[in-house]
Amino acid sequence: EFFARSRQLASALAQQNVVRGDTISVMLANTPAMLECHYGVPMCQAVLHAINIRLDAAAIAFQLDHAEAKIVIVDREFMPVMKDALKRATVKPLLIQYDDPEYDAPKIDAEALDYDTIVAGGDADFAWLMPRDEWDAISINYTSGTTGNPKGVVYHHRGAYLLAQGNALTT
Repeated sequence: EFFARSRQLASALAQQNVVRGDTISVMLANTPAMLECHYGVPMCQAVLHAINIRLDAAAIAFQLDHAEAKIVIVDREFMPVMKDALKRATVKPLLIQYDDPEYDAPKIDAEALDYDTIVAGGDADFAWLMPRDEWDAISINYTSGTTGNPKGVVYHHRGAYLLAQGNALTT
């Protein structure tokens, strides 16, 4: 089911004209959607930008602009700070809201597409796309910005593969 949903997400992102190297920013708690993004985003050759949920709107806006976010997937719990960040940002990404069933606060009115609806529109048999090159970006992570604006660090498929191999050997 997880593999199918990850492929559905990849397919749905491709339907939104996401192409190799586009950045998908996500601001999610440790939920199934976050795990699906960690696999589904690279499956369409996009770059995952996971945003720290403790950041303020100014720091998030800077990261969205610097990463050139094409799509933002955000948990409704974090929608108020994301809406503030999007007002400050120059990029205008497509906004997708994830509704975590464990979060019981009232729904937030946001002009956003629904995550589960988007995923449901994807193909569970999507022939996911391998990276063209092992040095292609898989993610972009940011420092906390304690001495100025956050610094973006690009991680590549080769590094992710080698880390996985090292973890397997260590285990």
